[in-house]
Amino acid sequence: MNTCSVDFEALKRVAIIRVDFMRRDTTLTTLLLKNIHTLATMDDARRELHDAWITVRDGVIEAVGNGQAPATAAAEIYDLHGHVVLPGLVNTHHHMYQTLTRVIAQDRELFGWLRALYPIWARMNGEAVYVSAKLAMAELMLSGCTTSSDHLYIYPNDVAIDDEIRAAQEIGIRFHAARGSMSVGESKGGLPPDSVVEQEDDILRDTRRAIETYHDASRFAMLRVVVAPCSPFSVSQDLMREAAALARSYGVHLHTHLAENANDVSYSLETFKQRPGPWAESVGWVGDDVWHAHCVKLDGDEVDLFARTHTGVCHCPSSNMRLASGIAPVRRMIDTGVPVGLGVDGSASNDSSHLLAEARQAMLLQRVNGDPAGLSGREALWMATRGGADVLGRDDIGQIAPGMAADIIAYRLDTPAMAGAQHDPVAALAFCQPGNVGLSIINGRVVVKEGELQPLELPLLIEAHNGISQRLIRGD
Repeated sequence: MNTCSVDFEALKRVAIIRVDFMRRDTTLTTLLLKNIHTLATMDDARRELHDAWITVRDGVIEAVGNGQAPATAAAEIYDLHGHVVLPGLVNTHHHMYQTLTRVIAQDRELFGWLRALYPIWARMNGEAVYVSAKLAMAELMLSGCTTSSDHLYIYPNDVAIDDEIRAAQEIGIRFHAARGSMSVGESKGGLPPDSVVEQEDDILRDTRRAIETYHDASRFAMLRVVVAPCSPFSVSQDLMREAAALARSYGVHLHTHLAENANDVSYSLETFKQRPGPWAESVGWVGDDVWHAHCVKLDGDEVDLFARTHTGVCHCPSSNMRLASGIAPVRRMIDTGVPVGLGVDGSASNDSSHLLAEARQAMLLQRVNGDPAGLSGREALWMATRGGADVLGRDDIGQIAPGMAADIIAYRLDTPAMAGAQHDPVAALAFCQPGNVGLSIINGRVVVKEGELQPLELPLLIEAHNGISQRLIRGD
């Protein structure tokens, strides 16, 4: 089997920049953000403050207010008079390696799209996963994302979950690493080719290793591990049950794909004689420690089941549209109490990693069927912040309030896209053309400043990424 080779010189240059950055003291013990034009706190009262300020100490928000900022000896002060500020966005579903294979199988639905891409992904190696994850994280961070999960479910050659964990630790994003898996190949009635599936004992063993090596259950954790068999059409029911038991023995969360399109539902009915919701319940995959991606085809009873059990959903509107999967019943989910977050999904089915753009798509898509109030701009932003935090089981991110993690983003108001929207800059983030952040702070550390990513030189990363992508697609 061919595996993608690596441009080691480009990777070396990226590594040198990264090591130099990590040697500098970039973690500020105290910060003051002052003169904030508009602050959308996303706190329980959904307060929006004008001429606001925030103080940060040791990675945690210390105080929030408006009017005259407090006198302080903060290590660094930012004047945000021309910015709208909100908590960092939370991405609850991604396949970061797919940044390597954008714009392929452009006119296929989910199953055909996967069949076209599996053979390409089978050529990946660990360096490809590492570089693609770092590129995806950079794109997310520039869009305003400060916390992301990633669902890595394919492990050819020397690929390991450690590859993307290394990328997250180097670039400084708050990360939930979902150790995915596939175990049922075509010979056993599944969708993926046998060459890209694993043995179930190996899956469980490596998942346990990942949890014991990396999972941090503490408040403000920068790294957590998630147990994440891929989908009903690529794993066995036994693996689903054993994975749920493993996750709960360690107190970690569970994640998978569910009810993504009509073919996905048909597979469940033909194979398990159950719709996706009852199937998930039968294998122990409902509860407040579980979230499912897509859920486009959940019916009313299944939505009610998720609401009763506080089972989370990640809505991926761009991917669902790209693959012609349909429109998820997000309005009903929200109204019945299902926790709903947003995800960009894999960059081969989006084909982007811009989370603010995803919030805008979510808002617009819920209006397509005729309800102009199907989802408001503020509801979309809530899904991208508080909704995502709830889905990931976190009570320390997603809002700007004392005692919360200092994950804070600021968008400039003096751009062409925001012109004419100064009267409601919060809604403008969802209604107007999505832009990149001017400032981003993760865990009290400035990672984007004046629109520039601080942890690395982006052109070098892009160069290395493109080299790997081209060789991977060509099969060199």
